[in-house]
Amino acid sequence: MRAAVMGSPIGHSLSPYLHRAAYQAMGLDGWSYEAYECDEARLPGLLAGLTPVRGGAETGAGASAGASSDAEAGPGAGADAEAGPGAGADVWAGLSLTMPLKRAVLPLLDTVSELAVEVGGANTVVFGDGARHGHNTDVYGIEQALAEAGVPAPRSATVLGGGATAASALAALRNLGLFSATLLVRDPARAGETVEVAERLGVALAVETFDKLDALIGVDLVVSTLPGGAADVFAGRLTRVPALFDVVYSPWPTRAAAAVQMGGGTVVGGFEMLLHQAVRQVELMTGRSDVPVEAMRAAGTAEIVRRSASRTG
Repeated sequence: MRAAVMGSPIGHSLSPYLHRAAYQAMGLDGWSYEAYECDEARLPGLLAGLTPVRGGAETGAGASAGASSDAEAGPGAGADAEAGPGAGADVWAGLSLTMPLKRAVLPLLDTVSELAVEVGGANTVVFGDGARHGHNTDVYGIEQALAEAGVPAPRSATVLGGGATAASALAALRNLGLFSATLLVRDPARAGETVEVAERLGVALAVETFDKLDALIGVDLVVSTLPGGAADVFAGRLTRVPALFDVVYSPWPTRAAAAVQMGGGTVVGGFEMLLHQAVRQVELMTGRSDVPVEAMRAAGTAEIVRRSASRTG
């Protein structure tokens, strides 16, 4: 049984380490999980070439002899990340999707969950009964990450960035009882899809440009969905923020996260979101609830430490 993560760029993804650790601990010796470079133009062709499992995803150990579930192997082990998964007789359990595919995949699916429709993006495709089913586990990942860190339900929040992850953050805030938020983006004219998501969620959204730094003052929670430390330019305004959720997980901490920590605030890193959304993905793809969260956490943490050491060594 095969599964994979797709997106562009994909070489940095921790998903193979998380999913392979789960398969190993669950005794799914015949399951494999790879990483494939895929942009929006390639997605329709790649998705059409995959054979969905029929009769449910759960097959148990030994489902596909010869596949590897070695959690220590690199993301590209046994596969060409550039070439893509290819067609053939292999049976697929599901896909994890990252940028820029979460919105692009929706019209290519047979069914889409209510939550994925609400947020306008699916980060998970489950192949079952010969069909392709879209789900969003990012919202769950955000909720679990905040809860695990002890962040109370916010009365006010500012979200940095206007992409698919920002839309999932708005849904998580809505589920926590917050029905108004501020969105800071580089160009409000390009935030139309996220504004539409807020309307579907029933969240009153004030959209401002990045220079409206007053939106960071006096809020209970700042959520940064910006990539690669892009939120660091706001560090000087974050020292009094009670809580920051930053989707970045490496390198860590970001300057923004360090500023909040220095001010005594609570910081939640992107690894916790990645971990918990992956846990839900494994549940959906395998049909099992006994997902080993701590084994996945250990595998992901070990890889982050290894990468950090290789950068500084």
